[in-house]
Amino acid sequence: MKLQKFFIKFLSNNKNTFRTEEDLIFRRKISQIVGCEIVNSHIYKEAFTLKEPGVKNSPSYERLEFLGDAILGSIISCYLFNAYPGKREGFLTQMKSKIVSRNNLNKIGEELGLPDLAEQKAGVSAGGNLAGNLFEALIGAIYLDLGYEVCEKTVLGRLLTPQEIAKLENKIMSYKSLLLEWAQKNKLELTYETTEEHLPNKILNFKSVIRIGSEKISNASDSSKKKAEEKAAQRAFYSLNKKENILEKSTIPIG
Repeated sequence: MKLQKFFIKFLSNNKNTFRTEEDLIFRRKISQIVGCEIVNSHIYKEAFTLKEPGVKNSPSYERLEFLGDAILGSIISCYLFNAYPGKREGFLTQMKSKIVSRNNLNKIGEELGLPDLAEQKAGVSAGGNLAGNLFEALIGAIYLDLGYEVCEKTVLGRLLTPQEIAKLENKIMSYKSLLLEWAQKNKLELTYETTEEHLPNKILNFKSVIRIGSEKISNASDSSKKKAEEKAAQRAFYSLNKKENILEKSTIPIG
């Protein structure tokens, strides 16, 4: 422990040694996000390095993303356990899923501007979830650099505050699951008819039609089967909820 403190102090005292202006700008940006001075900027550099295609064992954010996912899950689980003492396991699981969902982490990562910090390389495909992946890698880097307590304080104090978490209580994450649960409870036959559509310029599209029995309830199109069905389920939900009040009759814990 003493040796670790010595090296941290040594690195901190020499943080401006042999650094380019680009390094200092990067370090400043990360420190602003974290809310305190970082020690080892090399860890954060790794957290924002994209994997180079065709290069075996290419350094990238993926290992830190793996670690950050576990650390973030631990921080959020402990917070929810203490913040909602009267809630059952199902509610806590549902809330955790909302908080660490890919959509929510992507949103946070975009708001923090994390993709702009990534080392872009020629021929590298970033992917649609880059912002969320980098957010988890950042959590992993903070944990390795500053320890669990600082990491927890950063997450709950700056990145995923209790106020932001509370906003997710009534957020519906899956209209498809909500609609299915309602149909099963009311013993209704709910079916999805999803077909491929070939649009001009060889673009593949999916069209999903939802029926209850033989009655068509809604339809929607999107670039993937999953997105088309979720969009159709959302439209069906709003249509049916006016008549049936699905939200009140559902047993899915949403708040």
